[in-house]
Amino acid sequence: MATTTTTSLGTAGEDRVLATAQQIVNSLNTPKEVREDMLLIFSSFDNRLSHITDLVKDESNTAQGRLEAAEKVILRWETSSSGSSRHHSLPWEEASEEIAEYFSAIDDILQSVGDLTIRSDNEIMDRAETAIQMAMSRLEDEFRHILISNTVPLDAERLYGSIRRGEQFFTSIDEEFESFGEVGRERGCFHERGPSLGDDVCVDLINADALIDLKEIADRMIWSGYEKECVQVYCNVRRDALDECLVILGIEKLSIEEVQKIDWKDLDEKMKKWIQAVKITVRVLLSRERRLCEQIFNASDSVKEICFNETAKGCLMQLLNFGEAVAIGHRSSEKLFRILDMYDAVADALPELQEMVTDDFICTEAKGVLHGLEEAAKGTLLELQNAVQNEPSRRPMQNGEIHPATRYVMNYLKLLVDYSETLDSILETDEDEADRFHGEAGDNHQLQSTTPFAKRLFLVISSLESNIEEKSKVYDDNALQHIFLMNNILYVVQKVKDSELGKLLGDNWVRKWRGQIRQYATSYLRASWSKALSCLKDEGIGGSTSNASKVALKERFKSFNACFEELYRIQTAWKVPDSQLREELRISISEKVIPAYRSFVGRFGSQLESGRHAGKYIKYTPEDLESYLSDLFEGSPLVLHHMRRKST
Repeated sequence: MATTTTTSLGTAGEDRVLATAQQIVNSLNTPKEVREDMLLIFSSFDNRLSHITDLVKDESNTAQGRLEAAEKVILRWETSSSGSSRHHSLPWEEASEEIAEYFSAIDDILQSVGDLTIRSDNEIMDRAETAIQMAMSRLEDEFRHILISNTVPLDAERLYGSIRRGEQFFTSIDEEFESFGEVGRERGCFHERGPSLGDDVCVDLINADALIDLKEIADRMIWSGYEKECVQVYCNVRRDALDECLVILGIEKLSIEEVQKIDWKDLDEKMKKWIQAVKITVRVLLSRERRLCEQIFNASDSVKEICFNETAKGCLMQLLNFGEAVAIGHRSSEKLFRILDMYDAVADALPELQEMVTDDFICTEAKGVLHGLEEAAKGTLLELQNAVQNEPSRRPMQNGEIHPATRYVMNYLKLLVDYSETLDSILETDEDEADRFHGEAGDNHQLQSTTPFAKRLFLVISSLESNIEEKSKVYDDNALQHIFLMNNILYVVQKVKDSELGKLLGDNWVRKWRGQIRQYATSYLRASWSKALSCLKDEGIGGSTSNASKVALKERFKSFNACFEELYRIQTAWKVPDSQLREELRISISEKVIPAYRSFVGRFGSQLESGRHAGKYIKYTPEDLESYLSDLFEGSPLVLHHMRRKST
């Protein structure tokens, strides 16, 4: 009955029995001798199991055969490289079939090593591990060779061509102050806003044709347990390549101490290059480097992350160290624009950097540099305000012209408006000057509700106004003092009105300052022309228009002539650069002086006209005086001749 049952199983049943027995033996993972004993025991139960020994022997022979064939391929390349160099490079470009054979040999060895029939044989395992070690050593060298030989040099010219430069803001700073100190040499000055990078910028870091081979090598090194060696080679080569990119972009390796010793002109150039380098490094180089790691190491997320973080770390830390050195360096007003450009560059790059880099240390360092630049910008702006308030120059400007400090500050602020969004963000939480602002803004509700940067502008300009008033006190002539005040305050108002400053400070601010200019004009007229006008009053002449004292009249005309001629001599040398203000002042003088003179001559002139030497006293007609007034405030001193000028 047992025989009948066995026969009824059929061929399919026999195969299942054999497969089950084989699976049991393999799962035990026993040495070869023990396994053979177990097979004998199995075969004694059923004659059908006697075939399993042949099956296992055949599979063992097949796996061993594959291993030996693969080993020969590996060894063939080792023996062919027994020259002066350690390795003979594989012909990647010329013989793709040989490369495929080499990769296949490695795959066969790795698959064979996973076979339990091989793993149980120590001798064969030693041979397999030796072959893998040789193959991995070669692949490591080939990986390095392909990375180096296929690195694409950075084309800086093409990159710079894709950078959209910011608008150039030209100022007319006639004379420059060093820290608002002594007047320096005259020069034209401009600041160029940091350039922006186009969205379509793309570069190749590695020749695309090499990516497949690099991935094939990386896959096998990771599969073989040699990921550490693979990572080390990749990071070393690519780190050097990125360092070379920084060199091409003009970035030097400098310590914090070295950066702080650089003079401003050279530092300004380095800061400009740094700003460009940050944008290019994060948005172009590291973006492509990240993509490169994803293409080569997609077999392992952990290897991909390690490779990218370690490769990027070197160039990023070099850039961040420079940013830190600038942030903690000496503060001066001329650095503020570049510091703000640097702040913008880091702020713009940080989100993308945090998305790419998973190394918390690098991201923390980047945030620290951003905070340092923010503090540097705050501190520099505050020092500017204090410098404006306390600028010590006491030398009077010749002819009452616009002071260089006024030009410097207003052109500086005009340029600074371009950074209003950045400064609003930086100053948002800065409450140090809040009380002072609310005190100085008074009931100006428009300013009370304005932006943080507009409030700081108000304080800086208020400091400038105080400084201008202090400087006006160096003039002995009270009239010239008011000319100086008008010139400088009008310059401030015009710079505000004709730029984005006006939108920030508002119309009320402009109207208030224009009212101040009118007050200065009134004070000028009173200080300058009151004496001349007093000569044209009736008091003290000693009689009516018909019988006034000729002696007194002659004295009055002589005094008026002397006053007018002196004023003419002095005030033709004074300078009012603005043509509209200059004309308004002349009209104001004319409206006060000419009618009074015409009336006085009309009332008393006839009493002297009939006498001898009448022209000695009535030297000028009203028309003459009006003509002479048109010479005032041109900055060229003139002298009136002592003869009557016939009016046309």
